[in-house]
Amino acid sequence: MKIPKEYGGLGFSQINYNRAIALVASHCGSTAVLLSAHQSIGVPQPLKLFGTPEQKKKYLPLFSKGAVSAFALTEPEVGSDPAKMGTTATPVENGDYYLINGQKLWCTNGTIADILVVMAKTPPKIVNGKEKTQITAFIVEKNMPGFKIVHRCSFMGLKGIQNGLLSFENVKVPKENIIWGLGQGLKLALITLNTGRLTVPAACTAMAKKSLIIARDWCNKRVQWGAPIGKHEAIGTKIAMMSAMTFAMDSVTWLSSGLVDRGGADVRLEAAMAKLFCTEAAWRIADDTVQIRGGRGYETADSLKARGEEPIPAERFLRDCRINLIIEGTSEIMRLFIAREAMDPHLRRIFPIMDPKTPLGQKLKMVAQAFGFYVFWFPGQWLYFSGNKSSKVSSVLKKHLHFIETASHKLARELFLAMAKYQQGLEKRQQVLARFVNIGTDLFAMSAACSHAAYLLEKNPSEKSPEELADLFCRETRLRIRSEFRCQRENDDKMIYRVGRNMLEGKYKWLEEGIIK
Repeated sequence: MKIPKEYGGLGFSQINYNRAIALVASHCGSTAVLLSAHQSIGVPQPLKLFGTPEQKKKYLPLFSKGAVSAFALTEPEVGSDPAKMGTTATPVENGDYYLINGQKLWCTNGTIADILVVMAKTPPKIVNGKEKTQITAFIVEKNMPGFKIVHRCSFMGLKGIQNGLLSFENVKVPKENIIWGLGQGLKLALITLNTGRLTVPAACTAMAKKSLIIARDWCNKRVQWGAPIGKHEAIGTKIAMMSAMTFAMDSVTWLSSGLVDRGGADVRLEAAMAKLFCTEAAWRIADDTVQIRGGRGYETADSLKARGEEPIPAERFLRDCRINLIIEGTSEIMRLFIAREAMDPHLRRIFPIMDPKTPLGQKLKMVAQAFGFYVFWFPGQWLYFSGNKSSKVSSVLKKHLHFIETASHKLARELFLAMAKYQQGLEKRQQVLARFVNIGTDLFAMSAACSHAAYLLEKNPSEKSPEELADLFCRETRLRIRSEFRCQRENDDKMIYRVGRNMLEGKYKWLEEGIIK
């Protein structure tokens, strides 16, 4: 789907590719994961972005004809910190070849892949007298001697995926199989994963839509206490919030995909926020769907079918979507990544000033430059002209856009004040950062929902339902954002952290009595 037409592919845009993934994901998460691991992060994606003409000519037509690819990064002892990887690639024969040694874990498609992109450490580079770790990306073919499939993994959900532990023992790879160049592997991996993150929201949104259909049908059909269960307020509330949340997920997905297709934009933040927002929302929707269907939600589709009922896979959706909070960067890592990206413009100005190695003359110059910037920037987060002038937006949506604008300025100044308060210790205050990221992600989702509703309303002015869904989502999200701002001032972060440390140190072992250990 994503391979250019000149190499025999379909040349899909990000939007059309995500549409195809969404269609598949609405029926089978395992097949969607196979496709995504192959095309979103597997060999075709980095090759399309960074491959040489020779590499593209050799490999892309193979994928167009049905070859399967995989992306090998994670290792048994290395997860979210790939710079610590142990797999090595040692140059031999005057650097014409590299011998790859190591193991890769949880490599989706790894057990069936014909061609893989493998990340490995190459000899370090000396920079200013110090060794700098070099991570390089290699194209590895399954028939290369020394490549071995050690184990096929089995998981809570996604029972159909081909995921495993792979071993590389003196796998001889020619230098022509290096993608993008020596030492570019980690950067390549981050860019590739960034693209892969845009596929996850599409799959999650499709699952949410299918869950919504399942829940709606059951709420209308199942009668308890003289009325369909959907007419009881507790269940009706769930259905309402599932609907509004699904609309917001849809909006975030297509806004992010559209930014990629438009080109010229750095979408790292948008991709990370889309992944974080949609995966966590999908998990809540899947959980609510099981709850609404009760015992039939917990029962497997096969069991339902065997006793003559419609085989609705609500419990499979719940199991399958849980992994989305882990793959392509866990929710916790996403929050740290987003926080660092948000702080980066400030850090580039401030940290060199605090660095004792910075020469005094240069430090004074940087202080003057920083003062010249912040003397206007910080007051500008308090006093500003509203940019909310669009005549295409209804009055219902305008009030939410005004909230987004004021809350964004508040977020900017509070984040800056937190940096001033905690300085280099802010990175360790992960609860503080998480709340800031939650606010920013919710503001992004609100923006997408309002934009999507305004677009649909402009196309069909008589259809008010998109505006209603956006309105409900924004109303509830505003309450959540206000709560997050309040919790930055009133919280139990220190006590929570202390209790966590006490547990790790074994001070609550009495709590573990009365169980089989």
